[in-house]
Amino acid sequence: MAKIYVLQHHPVENLGTIADALEGAALAWQYVRVADGQPVPANMKGAGGLIVMGGPMGVYQTDRYPWLRDEMRLIEDAMKLNLPVLGVCLGAQILAAALGAKVDRNPNGKEIGWHPIRLHDSAKDDRLMRGLPATMTPFHWHGDIFDLPPGAISLASLEKTPCEAFRMGDQAYGFQFHFEVTREGVAAMAEAFAKELVRENIPADRMITQAAELTPPLENISEKVFSRWASPIQGI
Repeated sequence: MAKIYVLQHHPVENLGTIADALEGAALAWQYVRVADGQPVPANMKGAGGLIVMGGPMGVYQTDRYPWLRDEMRLIEDAMKLNLPVLGVCLGAQILAAALGAKVDRNPNGKEIGWHPIRLHDSAKDDRLMRGLPATMTPFHWHGDIFDLPPGAISLASLEKTPCEAFRMGDQAYGFQFHFEVTREGVAAMAEAFAKELVRENIPADRMITQAAELTPPLENISEKVFSRWASPIQGI
């Protein structure tokens, strides 16, 4: 059974519905809780894929979080081996940086809560995104922005963020938003990052209430997307 490394940067930013897709594909995974001091694996030997989750830190804070460099090296190793890679929120930013893109604070401000994204024409024939609605409303919690990595394909955008999702080659995907979030996950993030919501004048109650309406259709989408991401790993 192929094992998936899952790099986790905060307890509330977990696999969510990605875990359902991995279980459906009979895949095992191993959390690497980097922010708690667990070392990033030296390489991808013996692993079937790599998932890099979200977190409150920034890619440009390598002096404060030196393990960010280790994560980029692990991504590079996975790419050399043509293994499936998935970056979510901060994970997408780390993936973009590992691929040579600039990551910085979004001059248009933070995007927190439920915001609609628009799929590009490139998503129509994409392995993960084909057949999805042209517009959808996933969950967001990010204040950074990244350029499209050289050679990558942009798949989705948002009003404040020109590149919300991208693909490099056939196996590596970065999602700035959260397809994987559950109602419980939204509530947990709202509690963990409550001070940020106050600073941004975003009512937590409204965000959590919206989750009851918006997570059911999102779960149908995430099941398709993450099952497709996991499917090549079954043959390893």
